[in-house]
Amino acid sequence: MKLTIYDTLIILFYLISMVMLGWFLRKKARQNKESYLMGGKKLPWYMLGLSDASDMFDISGTMWMVALCFVYGLKSIWIPWLWPVFNQVYNMMYIGKWLRRSNANTGAAWLETRFGSVGKGVQGSHSIIVAFALIGCLGFLAYGFIGLGKFIEIFVPWEYVKGYVPFDVSPNYVAHFYGIVFTLFAMFYSILGGMHSIVIGDVIKYAIMTIGCIAIAVIAMTHLKDQPLQVPSGWKDPFFGWNLNLNWSGIIEEANKKIADDGFDLFGLLFMMMLFKGSFAAAGGPPPTYDMQKILSTRSPKEASKMTGFVSIVLLPIRYLMVIGLTVLGLLYYHSLNLSDGNGQVDFERVLPAAINNFLPAGILGLVLTGLLGAFMGTFSGTLNAAQAYIVNDIYLKYFAKNPSDKKIITVNYLVGIIVVALGILIGLFAKDVNSIIQWIVSGLYGGYIAANVLKWYWWRFNANGFFIGMLTGTIGALVFSRFFSGIEFLYYFPVLFLISLFASIVGTYTAPPTEEAVLHKFYTTVKPWGCWKPVLKKVQDKDPQFKPNTNMLLDLFNVALGIIGQLCMTILPMYLVLSMHLPLFITLAILVVIVLILKRTWWDKLED
Repeated sequence: MKLTIYDTLIILFYLISMVMLGWFLRKKARQNKESYLMGGKKLPWYMLGLSDASDMFDISGTMWMVALCFVYGLKSIWIPWLWPVFNQVYNMMYIGKWLRRSNANTGAAWLETRFGSVGKGVQGSHSIIVAFALIGCLGFLAYGFIGLGKFIEIFVPWEYVKGYVPFDVSPNYVAHFYGIVFTLFAMFYSILGGMHSIVIGDVIKYAIMTIGCIAIAVIAMTHLKDQPLQVPSGWKDPFFGWNLNLNWSGIIEEANKKIADDGFDLFGLLFMMMLFKGSFAAAGGPPPTYDMQKILSTRSPKEASKMTGFVSIVLLPIRYLMVIGLTVLGLLYYHSLNLSDGNGQVDFERVLPAAINNFLPAGILGLVLTGLLGAFMGTFSGTLNAAQAYIVNDIYLKYFAKNPSDKKIITVNYLVGIIVVALGILIGLFAKDVNSIIQWIVSGLYGGYIAANVLKWYWWRFNANGFFIGMLTGTIGALVFSRFFSGIEFLYYFPVLFLISLFASIVGTYTAPPTEEAVLHKFYTTVKPWGCWKPVLKKVQDKDPQFKPNTNMLLDLFNVALGIIGQLCMTILPMYLVLSMHLPLFITLAILVVIVLILKRTWWDKLED
């Protein structure tokens, strides 16, 4: 263990500060339900953007990205499209403002603006989106929980702690024990201070992480000057053909096994499937988790667009300074690092903590650890806040208490928060590893979400019945598929699942009459989507000939394409910088400048509420 007294004090100071932050903001959070869950919808867009970016800068995901970068090199910039990461671009260009125009508090409440509030289909769609949101939130809580535990175990071996703990912990559950300890800190400040303490805490953590990431990049560049990087041909090339063509033989044999286990050798096919799935997933809007809650918490639709655009700008360059920096250190000193998972197998997710533990000096180590702990706490608290919002707004207030006092609502929020944390920990105790939870969330759960959520924006005839049947069929189908097809195999079968879900959505739609005309008219005139809305537009213009429809579809999609390219540029820029690849660096910078100048005219100057 390399932690010095200075590192330990930095970490303790941060943890105590977060607890105090929640305590001091508790009165502001208790003013009313909206203040507690959404910051009163008064927080500035740039703070919400920093907070949203910080929530995405989690330990588990960063460990995964470092492992990918280690094995796949610059080609690893494409693999996070599994989520897909470019959903932020869709949100930035048009989905974010459409979502915010509803003025809803949760994704389930948003459905009322689209489908109304009465009918069996409405009740079914409401129930399934709440269930989907809560299952997703619990999955993310477990995902962060186990990733944190694995991370802390590297720095604080159980031998140093067991003498101070009045009970025994099995070696297989040491990571879970650490996860529980730090989860309790995150739970305390997020439950007490609500959205206010979550956002301010995230901004503080982002500042710490920025310092740590820059320090890691500088250290990596210093080490790289003294010795060459031993990597296979093609590792430094972000472009690819049908096959991956990365051969680690004679360098790091275990990396070849990792590639085979992941099933990424047919990289061209993988890319097409990620693009196919990702485009539909992004066009359906954000899933009902902390990302959606931050969009709904902005002050206006215009600020929702700015906030979602700001996320990629502040997240990607800083995060990938850390990713490539730790990758370089891991590659240079691979044979001196202990990456064993305890069963004789190499666990590349351990590159991040092992590199940090071996190469960061005192003080910087404490800052980086503090930032990564804060990353966990930010992701955890944002996800917890989203779960509380769904349970309180869409279950408690809808079915059990019609007009409770603000004090009672806040008390229920506290109780709900504690229960959700306990369930997240319980799920984490049964999780195999970080990657297994990622695959379950991305493939098994979100795989069935897509078809119904695309149709709700772009097709006027789609109704609550279609949404319920499509979501139910897709989610059950995804969980069945993920049972028989593990890992990347599931992605290759996704088009089949998508068609099944799409068919079920359309059939379900025609088993019930269209949504009430008044509801459709209000949604269309308020949200102003483009797509297949011609019958609704005609009736709206019959009543109001001055109404102008949204004709920006081609411009929005053009901006999306530019934004995705710009996002890739921001991802690879820090990688070129640390690797001292100067010509690609300048070319990428030039492309990014051109994209920014174009988007200034085609997006920023045209922003409206």
